[in-house]
Amino acid sequence: MTSPGATAGTGRTITTSIPARLDRLPWSRWHWTIVIGLGTVWILDGLEVTVVGNIASRLSESGSGLPITSAQVTGVAAALYVAGACSGALFWGRLTDRFGRKKLFMITLAVYLAATALTSISFDAWWFFLFRFLTGFGIGGEYAAINSAIDELIPAPYRGRVDLIINGSFWLGAVGGSLLSIVALDTEIFPIDVGWRLTFALGAVLALVILLVRRHVPESPRWLLIHGRDREAEEIVTSIEERVEAEKGEKLPRPEGELTIHQRRSVSFAEIARTVFGKYRRRSVLGFSLFIGQAFLYNAITFGFGAILTTFFDVPTGDTGYYFAVIAVGNFCGPLLLGKLFDTVGRRVMISSTYLLSGLLLFGTAWLFDRGSLSATTMTACWCVVLFFASAGASSAYLTVSEVFPMETRAMSIAFFYALGTAAGGISGPLLFAELTGTGKVGDTVLAFQIGAGLMCAAGLVAAVLAVNAERRSLEDIARPLTAAKERVGQSARERRMA
Repeated sequence: MTSPGATAGTGRTITTSIPARLDRLPWSRWHWTIVIGLGTVWILDGLEVTVVGNIASRLSESGSGLPITSAQVTGVAAALYVAGACSGALFWGRLTDRFGRKKLFMITLAVYLAATALTSISFDAWWFFLFRFLTGFGIGGEYAAINSAIDELIPAPYRGRVDLIINGSFWLGAVGGSLLSIVALDTEIFPIDVGWRLTFALGAVLALVILLVRRHVPESPRWLLIHGRDREAEEIVTSIEERVEAEKGEKLPRPEGELTIHQRRSVSFAEIARTVFGKYRRRSVLGFSLFIGQAFLYNAITFGFGAILTTFFDVPTGDTGYYFAVIAVGNFCGPLLLGKLFDTVGRRVMISSTYLLSGLLLFGTAWLFDRGSLSATTMTACWCVVLFFASAGASSAYLTVSEVFPMETRAMSIAFFYALGTAAGGISGPLLFAELTGTGKVGDTVLAFQIGAGLMCAAGLVAAVLAVNAERRSLEDIARPLTAAKERVGQSARERRMA
C-alpha cells in the first residue's frame, strides 16, 4: 500500500510498495495490451524508413510528381529524418519526464500522423524534406516516451525480452514496407505519381488506429508516485492486480520491499547532468558507445541497401523490396529468439556478444563483397545473418539506457543518448554511405561496411567491461530514484552492491 495517499501534491514523503507490486505480477492479458498499445509504433518507424529506402529510385524518375534525385532521398531526406528524430527525442524527452508518459506518447504519435500524411502530398523537394524532418520529430519523441512507459509497466523478470521484442518490431514494419513498396512501385497497379504517395498515407492510417488503441494504456504509476499523484497510482495498480487475479484465478503473492520517496514535480537539468555524467558516467560511456555503433550501421544500411542492390547487382528497382523483406525477417528473429537470454544468461554477456558477433560477421561480408564472391542473393543472406545478431544488440541499446538511470531522468536519458548517438552515427551514416555507394566503386562500399563493423565491435568491447547486470532486477534497485529517501526495505546486500 501507499501511505499517505489521500491527497495529491508534492513536498510530501511517502512509503510505497507499488514498484514491487508491479514487478511481482505474472504475465497476463493486461501486459499484452501494453505491448500492443505501445510497441506497435516501432512498426510504423520500420515502415517509414524502409519505404523511403525502397522507393528512392522511383521518386527520382520522371513523372513521379516530385523533382528530386535518388541521392537526395537516401542522403539528404534520410539525414533530415534522423535529425528530426534526434531533436524530437530531446524536445519531447524533457516534457515526458516533466508531464508524464501518457500525455507525451499520445502527442508524439499525433505529430507523426500529421507529418507523414502531409509527406504524401509532397509537390517539391523542400516540402518532402520538411515533412520528413517533422515525421522524424514525432518518432524521436516516441522513443523517449514509449521506452520509459514500457520499462516502468513491465515486470522485472520479463523486461529485457519484452523491450527487445518491442524495439525489434521495427522490422515487422520493415517487412511490411518492403512488400508495400513492391505493390506501390508496380505501375500496372498504380500510376508512377500515385503509388509512393499511398505508402505514406497508409502510415497515417495505421497511426490513427494505434492512437485509438493507446487511449487505454494508463499513465506510469512509478511516474505518478514521484510527482505527488499517489492516489492515481494506487488506483491504477489496484485495478491491474484485480484484473490479473481474476484472469489467473488466484491471489497474488505479497510484494517484497518498499520505497520511501520525497515527492516533487520536476528535476532540474543541472541535477540530471550531475546524475548522468557524474554518478553514472561509466553507464553514460556505455550508452553512448552502444548507440553510435548501432545507429551508424542501421541508418546507413536501412537507407542504402536498395541502392547497393541496384548499383552492384543490377536488381530492378521494383524488386528490391523482396530482398529487403528477407533481411527484415532476419532482423526481427534476432530479438524474438535471443530476447529471453538477456533475462536469463544476462545483459553483459548478451549485449557484448551480439555486438561483437555482428561486427565480425560484417567484416567477413565486406571481404567477400570485395572479392566479388557475392550475388544479390548471397549478399542478402550474409546481411540476414549479420543483422540477426545486430538487431538484438541494437534493441539492447534502448533497453540499457532506459533501465540504468534513475526514474526522474529516464525519458531524458533515453532521449539524450538516442539523439547524441544517432546524430553521430545516424546522420553521418546515411550521408557517408550514400556518398560511398554512389560512386559505384566496390572499394568505397567495402569501406562503408568496415566502418560500421568496426564501430559495432568497439561497442561490444565497451559492453563487455561496462554493461550493468540489470537482469530480473527492479528498476529502483538498478538505479535508485533521485527522490528516494532510503534504500528499499528488504533489499539484499547483493542488490545494494550491484546497484
